[in-house]
Amino acid sequence: MSVKRILFVCTGNSCRSVMAAGLMRQVLERAGFPSIQVESAGVFAINGMGPTRETLRVLQDIGVDCSDHRARVLTADMVDAADLIFVMEPFQGEEVLRRQPSAKGKVHLLKPYGLPPGAVEGQPGIPDPIGKPLEIYEVCFNEIRQAVERIAKSLGVNAA
Repeated sequence: MSVKRILFVCTGNSCRSVMAAGLMRQVLERAGFPSIQVESAGVFAINGMGPTRETLRVLQDIGVDCSDHRARVLTADMVDAADLIFVMEPFQGEEVLRRQPSAKGKVHLLKPYGLPPGAVEGQPGIPDPIGKPLEIYEVCFNEIRQAVERIAKSLGVNAA
């Protein structure tokens, strides 16, 4: 399957999915894959809310500006249009499938994606950093970065 659209989903679409989408766009642009669209949404987002200061900061540190991002609630159309959907925690995947059962084969938990079974130690999800200090965002971002690089590799994109 050739991937044309990737959707990252978290809870509020103001932290984790924003980081993942910003990073993936950067990786794809640098590798010369502008044809793959990258979007983000939240299962319980407040439409129009901006990213957190900490999210802006960790993305600025790698040269990604997401200051114009506005949160969007996940819709059935977004799910249908996506070729790959990555969620941060298991409950988000369950929520996507509850709303759109036809998405079953394309919803994946981000952190363990592309790893052999049992390779993830501890939690398979990436916990929500909202309301936590910048250091927690940085840990969260590093987990997202590792997974995004694996996704890129699986698509034949060199993330270096």
